[in-house]
Amino acid sequence: MTLFQALVLGVVQGLTEFLPVSSSGHLFLVRYLLEWPEPGLAFDVSLHVGTLVAVLWYFRREWTALTAAAVRVLRQRAIRTPEERRVLFLIIGTIPAAIGGVLLAGYAETVFRHPRITAIALIALGLLLWIVDRIAPRLRTLDTMRWTDALVIGIAQVFALVPGVSRSGATMTAGRALGFDRQSAAVFSFLMSMPIIAAALLKEVPHAVASGDPVTPVIVGIISSMVSGWIAIAVLIKFLGHRSYGVFAVYRVALGLFVLWTLHVRG
Repeated sequence: MTLFQALVLGVVQGLTEFLPVSSSGHLFLVRYLLEWPEPGLAFDVSLHVGTLVAVLWYFRREWTALTAAAVRVLRQRAIRTPEERRVLFLIIGTIPAAIGGVLLAGYAETVFRHPRITAIALIALGLLLWIVDRIAPRLRTLDTMRWTDALVIGIAQVFALVPGVSRSGATMTAGRALGFDRQSAAVFSFLMSMPIIAAALLKEVPHAVASGDPVTPVIVGIISSMVSGWIAIAVLIKFLGHRSYGVFAVYRVALGLFVLWTLHVRG
């Protein structure tokens, strides 16, 4: 892998991890369409490190409050404040993805990784995101969340094992379907990303360290995915304050159709 490829893939990962357009789908399609080699495990891990740092830094005040709330819950063995309830909701929302990851890991790395499946997933969720965002009410904030809402959003996150679906896209769509306003749906989606990314790192870091991959592309991947991830979060939060998800739905459908056309041309 060249440093340019590492930079491009890092930027793609950072932007698409948090925008509802599918990071795994974009990384796969970039390598497929440009015929780039498969990066090593250490580089894959570096991209997750970068996006994890981005979400932790952007929401550092929220994570400080949530960490303190988690400690209080353990000490008092009771849930009383909104922050303490949010800790519970994040745990509930993470459980389905953890179970799905264990049961479907083999499919996620083999059967699901086909450009045609990625293209169809991009189009299907793009249309669903647009429809849901158009018809669902925007009356609820995170303070009104119930444990059942967190569970539904967590189940939606499982579908992101299919490249092209998008973890953020699936969770934001579920949040909007439940009546949450756009910013609330996005914020909870971003907060939910931390446990999933952290769990993936815990699983893969020992193998990545032992892989012996070159260090320089790893550093480039961390920095580029971190910076672009932070920018993606900041821009999307402000964007959703006065705009809809429509532009992302259009982009997903257009990209999916382009991929299908490319596959047809290549035969």
